[in-house]
Amino acid sequence: MHFALTVPSWSDKLLQEVIRSILEAYYEPQFSSKSHGFRPGRGCHTALDMIYSGWRGTTWFVEGDISQCFDRLDHTFLLSTLAEKIHDQRFLRLIRGLLEAGYLEEWQYHATLSGAPQGGVLSPILANIYLDKLDKFVETEILPKYNAGTRRAPNPEYMRVHRQMKYYEKQGNKERVRQLRNQLQCLPSRNPEDPRFRRLRYVRYADDWLLGLSGPKCEAEDIKQEIRDFLRDSLRLELSEPKTLITHARTETARFLGYEIMVLNNDHKHDRRGHRSINGQIGLKVPMKIIREKCKPYLRNGKPIRRTERTVNTAYSIMAQFQSEFRGIAEYYQLAFNRHQLSRLRHVMEQSLTKILARKYRISVNEVYRRYRTVLQTEQGPRTGLQVTIERGEGRKSLVAKWGGISLARRIRAVELNDSPPVIWNSQRSELIQRLLANTCELCESHENVEVHHIRHLKDLKGKGRKEQPEWVKNMAARRRKTLIVCRRCHEDIHAGRKNTQA
Repeated sequence: MHFALTVPSWSDKLLQEVIRSILEAYYEPQFSSKSHGFRPGRGCHTALDMIYSGWRGTTWFVEGDISQCFDRLDHTFLLSTLAEKIHDQRFLRLIRGLLEAGYLEEWQYHATLSGAPQGGVLSPILANIYLDKLDKFVETEILPKYNAGTRRAPNPEYMRVHRQMKYYEKQGNKERVRQLRNQLQCLPSRNPEDPRFRRLRYVRYADDWLLGLSGPKCEAEDIKQEIRDFLRDSLRLELSEPKTLITHARTETARFLGYEIMVLNNDHKHDRRGHRSINGQIGLKVPMKIIREKCKPYLRNGKPIRRTERTVNTAYSIMAQFQSEFRGIAEYYQLAFNRHQLSRLRHVMEQSLTKILARKYRISVNEVYRRYRTVLQTEQGPRTGLQVTIERGEGRKSLVAKWGGISLARRIRAVELNDSPPVIWNSQRSELIQRLLANTCELCESHENVEVHHIRHLKDLKGKGRKEQPEWVKNMAARRRKTLIVCRRCHEDIHAGRKNTQA
């Protein structure tokens, strides 16, 4: 199904935001606690934290993905769902108009027979209202059916070996006790196939959901079929079969929100009391495929490269952008137990960064390190990194861009909600706009009649026959910029050849 992704006009955005705020105020308190997508105070990290802290002992994961969910929301069903609790017909007609407005593509009108308006702020809340039916179905119909018992029964084999160990302890046979204790460490203390014990957990983020079952695989397949039938018959949606998988929690990994999720098992890792400390716990992992994909733009034939397209930016902008990109990735994977493996990405990006700066200023990489190396103060203590500082005059705070100082230790307790992707901006454009918005001549600091002086090539700054470089040439050469923000008087002086010194 083809569905246009468009950017709404300002008036449409305003209208959608008003509707969204009304719907959120009413529906937000009624949404399921297991829904985390596009909700205030919730996000990817809260969904993952729920899995980490409450899904211990899971045997099977059921990964769910709804095929083209946002494109296939049925308008009639959505409006009838809204009408169950909203009785203002004018408000409902307004929402209907937004849903059925259609769109123009190459000046051809296309009707929107299903789906939510993409690219606006209203789609997420409408999707949550729609899929809240799925949450309620799982909570009222499926979870009660597959949650039974208070505790697993003891494992008969474990209890038999334990009784033997106690017997030989009384006999004083230390060698036999040691052998039996080692045997116990390889056996589960509770019966993993106890037919009277079941646990099923559920979490959803937008159209992605995950179920964790403590029970046999046949029941996981039954649950998947029940949800497939409900989506098709009640919500008129379809599961994406290639993405809806049943995975064994101990031997395979499930993919959810960009993480790999597994159940850890290590009979040789003990706590202070000698108990097996991690068996059954949930492990969250950065997929190695993600690390390779993030490294790819900075590599060629397996070696870090300079990205020539970035050399047009200032050193400050280049370093700030690299730090922003890496921080966004590192912060998103703060819950992963193998977060330290992002050091590979950090190394590749640092090599690319230094090569870009070396190319820009026509110096060696070693010279880049000598020029920008500094000691960064972090929560973990001093760390070596790179830093660019731009002084902005007396009474104004300096602009500082840093590279490094980001810890790759796992953070579990202090989860910071940050579902926004790292801010990647077009530094060249935003920097020019910021210089224009400053409304200050970069030669005489006047604030009147500010304009932009352009040159075609940086090599033109050399100016054949010049005995001494004018101030404006020195300024542009130092910045390695083909633009200079000047007042009208300075601009006229430059073109008349009179601007030899700073006014």
